[in-house]
Amino acid sequence: MTNDKTIISKEHLETIAKYLEEIRYGSVTIVVQDGKIVQIEKQEKIRFR
Repeated sequence: MTNDKTIISKEHLETIAKYLEEIRYGSVTIVVQDGKIVQIEKQEKIRFR
């Protein structure tokens, strides 16, 4: 983070965007502790038709 007023870092935004682009079905979970992102999780589902 660049300063105290920055809510989310560029690195976090890039990681979230990358995960959203990579998955077709699933979820991206952002874990926050004390007002700061401490973990980003990607859960992907594979569907068979």
